[in-house]
Amino acid sequence: MNYRLLLTLAASGAALVLAQGPPPGHRPGGFGLPHELMWAGPGSHTPITGAPYSAVETRQVQQTLADGNQISHQDQSKVYRDTQGRIRMEHTTPQGEARVAIFDPVAGFAYILDPTKQTVMKRPIPTPNQAASGEPPAPHHRFAGTTQQQDLGIQTINGLAATGIRYTETIPAGAIGNAAPIVTTREVWTSTALKVPVMIKSSDPRFGTTNMQLGNVVQGEPDPALIQVPANYTITTHGPGMMGGRRRPG
Repeated sequence: MNYRLLLTLAASGAALVLAQGPPPGHRPGGFGLPHELMWAGPGSHTPITGAPYSAVETRQVQQTLADGNQISHQDQSKVYRDTQGRIRMEHTTPQGEARVAIFDPVAGFAYILDPTKQTVMKRPIPTPNQAASGEPPAPHHRFAGTTQQQDLGIQTINGLAATGIRYTETIPAGAIGNAAPIVTTREVWTSTALKVPVMIKSSDPRFGTTNMQLGNVVQGEPDPALIQVPANYTITTHGPGMMGGRRRPG
């Protein structure tokens, strides 16, 4: 498990800017979660407090190949968030490997847990370069496309009131070697109570469709032990830009 995976996991439970979408050419994937979650940043370094919950995140991906063949799969992850905005993600791969991540903005660290080896990779939560200046992040796109935004109003999704926005982006012909314009759409429905997306529907003719839903939502404080690293785990501490680290008892 690597640092890229760590960011993907941490961002999932605290995605505040999912609607911005990933850079062009990034396929959904990684730990069963879409790359746009990683690009959202771990809560944009601002935790969501006062809205604890537990839920199951389900993601469905379907892609149609040029010869008509189809690829589809579905996976799930458990999500927990406490009152202080700390997050735990749990996922089991198709191979049966358990993966756990804890994002703790209070302590300023994120953790990847290996339950089999009882080890933890610990790294400081990255801070955006623009945080000090207050300037918005530079756009990821390398082409001049057009984006339209449509307010979809309020809808109840899985028992939660959510506001919806549809983003339609058009990549002009020739921008990335495409003979004709490419149109992609993304619907983001954000819970007014939890301040996180409860449904995301993305469609891109290059990569297919991705649908994410947050279900089995229970509003309330999760077990505090879920947000803590077990005392018997061995922690490997990594600094920014470091591939190695030092070990100490948990």
